[in-house]
Amino acid sequence: MQQNNLYISNINDLTEITKYMHNVFISHYGEDEPHLDSLKARLKNNGCDVRNSSIEKKDYRKDPVSDATIAKEIRSHINWAKTFIVMLGEHTHERPWVNYEIRYAARQGKTIVGIYEFGCKDNIELPEAYKRYGGSPLGWNSLDKLEGIMKGQIQAPETPNSDPAGPIYNIIRIICK
Repeated sequence: MQQNNLYISNINDLTEITKYMHNVFISHYGEDEPHLDSLKARLKNNGCDVRNSSIEKKDYRKDPVSDATIAKEIRSHINWAKTFIVMLGEHTHERPWVNYEIRYAARQGKTIVGIYEFGCKDNIELPEAYKRYGGSPLGWNSLDKLEGIMKGQIQAPETPNSDPAGPIYNIIRIICK
């Protein structure tokens, strides 16, 4: 009987531990991996246990593979993640795979959030797919807000320096009489 209580206690402990784990896919431009590593380290230091399934340069296969193989691998990694994060940098909008990843994540109903890279300019161009499907863009120093989004909380959009931002598109409303 005592063993059962111990077993239940361990399950409760496991539940407590895993409710703070976040399965994410971090879409990024390959040349921005130092920012990716920094983001993961900062989240960990902030007490956020992130398991990232994005494909990093260090994980690339040595042999060339087809676009179909790359797309299949990306899809399986995005399917695994609950939250889809896009690192928004100076050249992110130029990367076709980033747009592909965003569109696929949107079709899968993933939470999509952008985080501006450290040191990026105020007026970086956003990827087209992010403009259409993306959620709350956050500044580099908004780790608490990023964690909140991973937990399902809604956050207001921000500029790269973490100031409140307006909408990506202004919507003109017409009142019909």
